Amino acid sequence: MTRVALLDRLKQLQHMPNFQGRDITTISALLSNEALADHVRVCEDAVSAPPNGGSVGDDSRALLGRA
Repeated sequence: MTRVALLDRLKQLQHMPNFQGRDITTISALLSNEALADHVRVCEDAVSAPPNGGSVGDDSRALLGRA
């Protein structure tokens, strides 16, 4: 996927209820194409994953390797 396509997808994801009140697009200016693709994939996974009832903090630490 091209960088433009990734940024378009990220803009679409930004409007999803999962990301209300959160900015998932600004970081894209600092990311390489590969990192941007990973960021989009993680955001897509977050949208498609059913709520698990766990705390968001626990999930964040796991994604950052700090679990």
